[in-house]
Amino acid sequence: MDRTASVIKWASIGGSAFAYGAVSRAAKLGAALLLTTTLAQAETVTIAALGDSLTAGYGLAQDDGFVPQLEAWLEQQGADVTVMNAGVSGDTTAGGLSRVAWTLTPEVDAMIVTLGGNDYLRGIDPAVSRANLDGVLAAGQDAGVEMLLVGLSVGANYGLEYKQEFEGMYVELATKYDIALYADFAAGLRAAAGMQEGMSEFLQPDGIHPNPEGVSVIVAAIGPAVLDLVTAAQ
Repeated sequence: MDRTASVIKWASIGGSAFAYGAVSRAAKLGAALLLTTTLAQAETVTIAALGDSLTAGYGLAQDDGFVPQLEAWLEQQGADVTVMNAGVSGDTTAGGLSRVAWTLTPEVDAMIVTLGGNDYLRGIDPAVSRANLDGVLAAGQDAGVEMLLVGLSVGANYGLEYKQEFEGMYVELATKYDIALYADFAAGLRAAAGMQEGMSEFLQPDGIHPNPEGVSVIVAAIGPAVLDLVTAAQ
């Protein structure tokens, strides 16, 4: 009886140890899965900034351009991002459409589209610009990336109807593709200057492209919208 009791006692202790070991292993497995999930969620978000000279950083030192300043601003907010400069000075919406396919490489998670300024300067029919932008956004949708469309506020050089159609195409396309719209790339400058004439302090001598201070103001204004884009891409 004593031997039987000893066996039963050993089995009870051993069974408890086995159960504890199983629970311990399960806990470790759960922790490992949680860590893996956390690391996956914390992967760097890669954003392609498709645009023209405003994106490319025309006339500026490399670190002063829109893309590096935007990346630095996002990192200061705690975002783990890489912003790719896919801006080409002088590019129109047609140029953006011609290179969006090879811009959207497999590692790209999101895309900022800032095109149309050179179309306006050349007086291109807004219907043509709209069709090109439509193609750019369709490519982004097919690639499964999150997108932010950046519009432009333009003058009435070609008449009020042209202005309304040009600015309106951004609103229409953002609605069509159900994506975020930042209505005016220069909104931050306008707000900081208080009036159109006061923007000169933020511009290069050509009166068109922002200087480093101007870029900083633009980035601070558009930054929250891009931060939302990063969150969506995660």
